Formats: sequence, structure tokens, C-alpha cells
Amino acid sequence: MSRPILAGLCACLVGLGLARFAYTPLIPAVIGAGWFTPADAAYLGAANFAGYLLGAVGGRSLAARLPIVAVLRLMMLLAAASFVASAWPLSFLWFFLWRFVAGIAGGALMVLGPTLALSATPAERRGLAGGIVFTGVGLGIVASGTLVPLLIDSGLRETWIALGLLCFVLTLAAWSGWPTSSAPAPPSEAPASRGLIPFYVEYGLSAVALVPHMVFLVDFIARGLDQGLAIGGRYWVVFGIGAALGPVLAGMIADRIGFGRALRLSFVVVTVLIALPAFVSSDAALIVSCLVVGAFVPGVAGLALGRVHELVAGPARARAWSVCTVAFAIGQASGAYAFSFLYALYGSHALLFLLGAAALATAFLIDLIRSVR
Repeated sequence: MSRPILAGLCACLVGLGLARFAYTPLIPAVIGAGWFTPADAAYLGAANFAGYLLGAVGGRSLAARLPIVAVLRLMMLLAAASFVASAWPLSFLWFFLWRFVAGIAGGALMVLGPTLALSATPAERRGLAGGIVFTGVGLGIVASGTLVPLLIDSGLRETWIALGLLCFVLTLAAWSGWPTSSAPAPPSEAPASRGLIPFYVEYGLSAVALVPHMVFLVDFIARGLDQGLAIGGRYWVVFGIGAALGPVLAGMIADRIGFGRALRLSFVVVTVLIALPAFVSSDAALIVSCLVVGAFVPGVAGLALGRVHELVAGPARARAWSVCTVAFAIGQASGAYAFSFLYALYGSHALLFLLGAAALATAFLIDLIRSVR
């Protein structure tokens, strides 16, 4: 593995795998320790999605004013600092701020990290290299799902600090691995083609669909099914294994049937498996749901990027991918706040899974209508 690809993997691992997803297995512990109420804990998870939106929107503009490598290093350090700061729940606002900062770091790292890492990779190897970079998301989920149950016996505060130290170590591992010859990233601009708008809507809806699993999955298993944090953490590891395998498997399928067909197929399969926990809570059903939906989290990014290459030619591809990232961030932020509100109102995990499935079914219908025109 080349050093730029390792740096890109570490950036995805820190910015998404840990800074975003490590909070999910911590939600039951945060509630159990009396730090926050269930409703407040859900809103704190949504704060990360809002920050991700800001990072996705502003990342390229920031990199146009500062050296892109410096921006990446700063964002990874901020992600590490957000964990350490969260070890002291001084107030809801304090915790909200640092979850928001973690989201900003994740959004900027997603926009800038993979692109810079792949800039030093020959074109014929970018498919595999991109899959390796996005695997960092799944590795972060596996790490958080494994470490949180092991560390939590030492104390919730100590768990936050340990995760922050892990982020710092990964930041150091990536520090000198970034290519230094690339020019600063240009500000994000909207592509001229209005024909892409339905595709952006589809991608945003896929983000909405993933919110129930990404935010509420462990809490559903730990408290909703009364199986405890340790069991919830194990399912989160299964989710992470799926996320680690997803990008490569999605790419292999797309190579055979095309990115458009692969995307529609994934919409159908994942819609069913997002809804499954609302009806069946057996071990087998939960494992399949966690594994496949987990694979879809980074897998849909690879499929969407490939679809952009099919729909857009030349330099407009980079601009289109920027808009896709923003659309995904908007979907996650709006979905997280809406689902948090609904959970606070009704206290039903099943409702959230059904609404997530409905969002992805809508994305499928939009894509199907667009494809037959």
C-alpha cells in the first residue's frame, strides 16, 4: 500500500469511521451514566451530521485558501481533540459544540482526503485504491464497536480519551504520507447540467435512509431489545465489517453490470434490510441487516462516484462529486434531526427504520423513472 493511500485510509478512518460513527455505540453508555437524556443524546448525534454538512460545503473553499495538506492535518487533529473534549460533559452546549466540530472535520476529510490520496495513483489502479481508502470507514466502525465495550468498564471519560488518542496516532501515521505536489482544491461549484438534479436527490435520500442504522442501531439493540451495550457493540462490529467490505464488493458488481444498474439493485436490496429490524429482531435478521446496510454506507459513495463518471465528462466531474457530497450531508443532517425529533416524540425505533426504508424506496423510484426516459 502506497503512503498516499494509507494517508487517505487514515483520514476516512478518523473523520468518518471514528469521529462520526464511534458515538453510536457510546449512546447507551452516555444515557446510562446520566450525562444526557435519550432525546438529548439523539440530538447530539444529529449535531455531528450538521457539522458534516458544513465541512462538506466549506472544505474545498478552505483548501483553496490554505495548503490542502495543512487543511487535512488540521481536520484530523480537530477530530482527535473533539474526543478528548467530550470526556468532560460540562453542558449540553459544550458537548454539542464538539460533536459539531467532529462533523466538520469528517465532512472536510471526505471531500478532500480521498481525492488527494488518489491523485498520486495511476488511473488503472484507482478503482482498487479508492476501495482501500473508503475501507477506512468500516475499519473505524469495527474499531469503535470493539473498543467501546472493552474500554467502558474503565469509565466513560476514559473511553472518550482513549478514542481521541487513537485518532491522534492515526493522524501521525498519515502526517507525511500526503502528496505535496497537488495544487490547492478549487472552490466547489454547481455543475451546469440540470439533468443531474434527480441524481443528487437520490443520493441525498440514500443518506436519509441510513440514519436509523448509523445513529440508533446500537441503542435499539442495547435498550430497545434490552440486550445491553456489549451485545449492541457486537452488532456494531458486524455493521463495520460490512462497511469494510462494501466499497470493494460494490465496485466488483459495478464492473460487471454498470454503476447505474448496481445502484438500483442496491436500492432494492437495502430498502428491505433497513426495514427488517422493524418486523424481525432475531439474531440472523439483525446480522444480515447490519452487514448489508453497513456495506451500503461507504459502498453507495463508490457507486455514486462511478455513476458521476458515467453521467459527466471532463472537469465537471469534480464539481459534480462536490455537489453529491453536499447532497449526502444535507440528507444526513436533515434526516438525523427529523428522526431525533420523531424518536423524542414517539420513542419508537421501528418507526425510524420504516421511514428510512421509505426514503430509499423513493430514491429507487426516482432513479427508475429517470432511467426509462
